[in-house]
Amino acid sequence: MGKNARNRQEHSGRVTRPGSGDIAPKGNSALARASRPSSAESLRILWYSNAPFAPTGYGTQTAQVVQRLTEKHEVAIHAMYGIEGMASIWNGIKLYPRGMSPYSDDVLVAHWMDWANGNREIPAMLMTLFDVWVLKSPSLDQVPNIASWVPIDHAPCPPAVIDWCKRPNVKPIAMSKFGLEMLQNAGVDAMYAPHAFEDVFVPTQKLSNGRGEFTGRQLMEVDEDRFVVMMNAANKGQNPSRKSFGENILAFAIFAQDRPDALLYLHTERDGAMGGINLVHLLEACGVKPEQYKIVDPYAYRTGFPQQALAALYTASDVLLACSMGEGFGIPVIEAQACGTRVIVSDYTAQPELIGVGSAVAIQPFWDAHQKSWFCTPQVPSIVDALIEAYEAPRGVSDEAVAFADQYRADKVFDAYWKPIMKELTSWCQSSSSPS
Repeated sequence: MGKNARNRQEHSGRVTRPGSGDIAPKGNSALARASRPSSAESLRILWYSNAPFAPTGYGTQTAQVVQRLTEKHEVAIHAMYGIEGMASIWNGIKLYPRGMSPYSDDVLVAHWMDWANGNREIPAMLMTLFDVWVLKSPSLDQVPNIASWVPIDHAPCPPAVIDWCKRPNVKPIAMSKFGLEMLQNAGVDAMYAPHAFEDVFVPTQKLSNGRGEFTGRQLMEVDEDRFVVMMNAANKGQNPSRKSFGENILAFAIFAQDRPDALLYLHTERDGAMGGINLVHLLEACGVKPEQYKIVDPYAYRTGFPQQALAALYTASDVLLACSMGEGFGIPVIEAQACGTRVIVSDYTAQPELIGVGSAVAIQPFWDAHQKSWFCTPQVPSIVDALIEAYEAPRGVSDEAVAFADQYRADKVFDAYWKPIMKELTSWCQSSSSPS
């Protein structure tokens, strides 16, 4: 298996027209049957999340974990975002398409049954990596074994999340220590496996391709003498904007007033096309001048940005600005530190546990009526102070940040957390009845 899971996650374009039990076009060949793990140690898993080639946190983790799970288990993916129309194949793994409802729970159980019945000799399980409050279809009661890798980005744990995690057919897996604590406080028995990153995220001074070598600053089109503040966050949602673009950008504007070398690099969607906000309008309203910011090329961003290039951008940045209203984990914070870059986050939810080198800024509570729990608002003056601290800190790659992030490398996380979790889940599934 390739260790840089999303590095070559190309969609094959092939369609799975043969039997539903196939995990690849030749999945029912004699050689494939002989190579399958025995039922005593394996599961038949349908993984529900973003497509593994989607440039999202869920897509990244799907690619990473699923490819490692296939070493012992038979796995297919219900891509509730990233593919529609018909089933296909990715790296030998079957992909089921999204449904018609916003979160595809209209076809989730049907996809699970189709996959489970493809090999009745192996116990079947549904694994989810997404917000569980979206899973509202009554048909999910028909699935005897569900493992949910659940994000907790509020405090306390929202009631709808608690209700899902307490279902008798659900085993929750927290993705942060904070999330584990919130679940335990609510009386939920949960396991823990953090998000992780692939080995491509290392200090990357230069990126090579067919046209030559490029530094991260050259990719940004930024001079070497600038102090670069990078934001890498999905621009989704307006009321509220969970990534706190308003507070972060306003803080940068204040910080940059008397620092002409400061520059903000935004690695995100610019215009609010994905249900977010128009960042150009926000930059203008905050008084950030055109020469004080750069935004990633929108076409390159929407069509897929290579992870090696992202590593070079992190390395070329002086600090990652990532203060948000709440995080289930916060993958860019760990990726940036793996590349030697310090970080600034909100002192809330999972964010402070991910700091090796950097700052957690002060917050005030923000009531999220939809989730019936608390988000936070990062405080602008505290963000400004953290930016000044980063500006005055030593520049260049931080070995301390790299060393801290190392514990979240994908192979280490899989060996330390996922292997024992899968043993427990296998025993649980084997003790329950097989699907009909």
